[in-house]
Amino acid sequence: MRTILAAAERVLSVNPAATMEQIAEAAGVARTTVHRRFTSRDALVDALHAWAAQQFHEAVADAHPDSAPPLVALYQATANVLRVKIGWGFAMSSAPSDDPEVARVHADVLAQCDRLFRRAREAGVLRPDTDLEWARRVYYALIHEAAQRRSDEADDVDELATLVVDTLLRGVGGPGRTLSP
Repeated sequence: MRTILAAAERVLSVNPAATMEQIAEAAGVARTTVHRRFTSRDALVDALHAWAAQQFHEAVADAHPDSAPPLVALYQATANVLRVKIGWGFAMSSAPSDDPEVARVHADVLAQCDRLFRRAREAGVLRPDTDLEWARRVYYALIHEAAQRRSDEADDVDELATLVVDTLLRGVGGPGRTLSP
């Protein structure tokens, strides 16, 4: 099944309208094999969403966001998530699945991120006055942009993760450049 899902990701990333037959060909299996596993193209896409969501969840959990030092966990989660977003770009960026398990996984990842950002603020990695919801939204946007950039430039995942974390923590302004009320 993983072979079919990996082939579906590759094919659908290039051609979102690809047929089950094209996916079967890319997987090196007969079309009937794909149809035996997945009753329809929609079922295959739903399974692809579920698989990618699980990989996303594991990427965050593998960073130990509740126990590793916050800066280490933030960097590792960033690198791990970028690997998933880059490797499973179609499944991660296409329309969300209606699958309650996928929604549960995403809610759990959100909760882990919120806890990590709270720990980061408590440890002084983030300023004490940081709006954590805003910081998380900015962080997600940075990850999204970094995952998009990978196809345009030769950055590796570790360089992209460093860029994301550095931009989140330091911004892009020069030293001492702040708005005064």
